[in-house]
Amino acid sequence: QVQLVESGGALVQAGGSLRLSCVASGSIFSINAMGWYRQAPGKQRELVAVVTGGSSTNYADSVKGRFTISRPNVKNTAYLQMNSLKPEDTAVYYCNANNVQTLAGNYREVWGQGTLVTISS
Repeated sequence: QVQLVESGGALVQAGGSLRLSCVASGSIFSINAMGWYRQAPGKQRELVAVVTGGSSTNYADSVKGRFTISRPNVKNTAYLQMNSLKPEDTAVYYCNANNVQTLAGNYREVWGQGTLVTISS
């Protein structure tokens, strides 16, 4: 079994910063890509940022220049550094691990339980 645990969500004022963490654990052989998605009330879940095993990154236009995703040493941990936060960044942020190869040789996609980020104006 593979699990993702997020942390770091909080209530901050607009203009502030937060750092989200995601740790993958369990029967993991390798993880191709890890990413962050978010879902605001009444809206669909959307991609925020993703980093592949080759350290290639991709960001939503709305967060470019403000958010940075990282995955040190391409291990089973991913971070999302969020700066210059805006009220519209308020959402539940979910960690995603794509193309996870388990020790049994299976491939899975895994989601975390989410962490709440609230930005006050």
